[in-house]
Amino acid sequence: MSKEEQLLEYWRELPPNAQDQVLNFIAELKNQTESVDRGTQLIARMRGKATRKFTTDEIMNLTRSDT
Repeated sequence: MSKEEQLLEYWRELPPNAQDQVLNFIAELKNQTESVDRGTQLIARMRGKATRKFTTDEIMNLTRSDT
């Protein structure tokens, strides 16, 4: 018996509420993975797109300025 067949057999033996819990858990894992992937992709797209090189001190002054 293959691993897939074993999993299906085990799945069929689970009560419906346990199946729902497993499906909800998998959906939550998928959502977490997608959000991490989107953030990683966004950073990758932004990387190297600057039009001017700022030092850390210049960035801090711009973002912390009271003006």
